[in-house]
Amino acid sequence: MLDINDTKDTQNFWSQRYVQGTTGWDIGYPSTPLKEYIDRLEDKQLRILLPGAGNAYEAEYLFEQGFKQVFVLDIALQPLEALQARLPDFPQDQLVHQNFFEHEGAYDLILEQTFFCSFPPSKENRRAYAQKMLDLLKPGGLLVGLWFQFPLRSGQSSPPFGGSKEEYLRYFDDLFEVLQLDTASNSIPPRQGNELFGVFKKSI
Repeated sequence: MLDINDTKDTQNFWSQRYVQGTTGWDIGYPSTPLKEYIDRLEDKQLRILLPGAGNAYEAEYLFEQGFKQVFVLDIALQPLEALQARLPDFPQDQLVHQNFFEHEGAYDLILEQTFFCSFPPSKENRRAYAQKMLDLLKPGGLLVGLWFQFPLRSGQSSPPFGGSKEEYLRYFDDLFEVLQLDTASNSIPPRQGNELFGVFKKSI
């Protein structure tokens, strides 16, 4: 099983997925819940991070809507190169090839999409994820996105890893102000009922 602190091993794992085309999480366009959230944003100066972004269709959509401070982070190089090919004007220095847990920055908004479910679901990893998200947000910043809600399978060794609203709240409750965490009403059909839409605010 992957070790989130082993950058080389994790990079090799995800790079192989892109090379082999085993990217079942990639829907080929911005996820409906996130697109509809983006459509409500008015401040084009927001500094936005998409961690573990993959092919980053949400980042492409944001950029096309006039948001220019969009940063795309992935441990695999292939999806970053694919985004640059689709969107040549996207600033290269905003394409970040790095382990999320090693990244430093300060953001107004972080958008989560199939990232949390990608690493081994130990309590330690999930606490580290929640703490790192908090560290990367400015005071008053928001973590917004989708978390899978389906049970972890016994003996499961590869993503996507699920969970429940009650479990997720155990990691976020003491770090964030929980503004929303409910079953998404506008998921794409294959994920209907299996996604929670969450909004978490850094209040400290």
